[in-house]
Amino acid sequence: MDTYRRRFRVLLIGSGAREHALAWRMSYAPSVEHVFVCPGNGGTMQSRKITNIVQTHEIKDCDYSSLVSLAEKLRIGLVVVGSDNPAVDDMEAYFREKGIPCFSPSKEAARIGGDKTYAKNFMGKYRIPTAPWRSFDLSTPQGFESAVLYIEKTEHDVVLKANGPTEGKGVMLPACRQEAHRMLNIFAQGKFGPAGRTVVVERCLEGEEVSVSTFSDGTTFRTLPPGQDHKRLCDGNVGPNTRGMGVCAPTPIVTPRIMSEIEKFILKPTFDGLRAEGRTFRGLLSTRIMITPLGPHVLGYNARFEDPETQSLMLLLSNETDLAEVFFACTQGSLHTTEMNISPGYACSVVISALGYPGSYLTDNVIRIGAVRSPHIYIFHGDTKSAEGDVLKSTGGRVISVAAVGDTLEQAVKLAYEGVASVRFEEMHFRTDIASRLLRRR
Repeated sequence: MDTYRRRFRVLLIGSGAREHALAWRMSYAPSVEHVFVCPGNGGTMQSRKITNIVQTHEIKDCDYSSLVSLAEKLRIGLVVVGSDNPAVDDMEAYFREKGIPCFSPSKEAARIGGDKTYAKNFMGKYRIPTAPWRSFDLSTPQGFESAVLYIEKTEHDVVLKANGPTEGKGVMLPACRQEAHRMLNIFAQGKFGPAGRTVVVERCLEGEEVSVSTFSDGTTFRTLPPGQDHKRLCDGNVGPNTRGMGVCAPTPIVTPRIMSEIEKFILKPTFDGLRAEGRTFRGLLSTRIMITPLGPHVLGYNARFEDPETQSLMLLLSNETDLAEVFFACTQGSLHTTEMNISPGYACSVVISALGYPGSYLTDNVIRIGAVRSPHIYIFHGDTKSAEGDVLKSTGGRVISVAAVGDTLEQAVKLAYEGVASVRFEEMHFRTDIASRLLRRR
């Protein structure tokens, strides 16, 4: 007999490997009847319990009213949003007005991830440790000149960040002042559109960067295992910054003592502060943190699941954890009543990109995926589509994520690369050193 009071028909909005991992995990939830993914990709359409809703002229980007109508037509009981632009654009309000639970923070709460100037001021107000910073409006000559002068006067390396949401693409790490000036010009010339008209210039902190993903229902928060992303494109942590080339979790860098500090000095003040400002956060908050010699410092927030962190984290949820129930509880303020457990072991994900990413690259490459020998290896599709004759083709730069779980970090990494060996397409690229620095330490 089914002991669940609810049987969800879920609408998951997004198309990347992050969404594939979420759809896959929810498809095993006892509370889920079916998952509809809008628009989905070539991987999300390969499951009996998952259906792609391909966007047509009737449902355009940011046409949230049409998405609400679609949800009503499909008798959706839970909406899950993958990326952060819909949250910043207030998608959640459209569904709330119709009484459809939507796992996404409100526009007011999502500002913590969509407006870096606001976030830095917020951290200062609530004494949340972060790097010294200034923001500049590059749309005016005076703002641009002020930014140049600020960089010239600093005695430390800086990081340049687009003020608005860019799905992880709007961060630049100049190696010198001359390069910083060149990067300022890139922002000013509109590479990141409206999101980059204002730029945050902050001190480049030294230490180990980690990411912490936390569910919140506004009062209760529960954190998933901390992960360590590999942002640079190439082995040895060189090359341009990307949205992430691979993740291992939990990272041994975050000891129980450090995790306690993160919860006490970062997460609790963040959620308490948002609630005090009338911006109660219900959803998933991703916090990027630098573990410095002076303790954990916040690099920034995102009001969404991270990619490729999600691909690893979904493997670490226990079989007893019903992900859809967790999502629903966050929307209802009842997270404290919902079971969420983490399995022992480690997970590793490796991103396979198109050669040339994050710059120009070819699409429409035929992708071939061979059989994998281990049941602990998972292939999550990113920028893929199923073309005529069920031929799988690439549609963008972040094509495939291969994730694996193991009893040890070494085993998880080994299995992930076994999975990578099963994927083939022309001009593919991946890092071969995910988690290698951590393994050398052990």
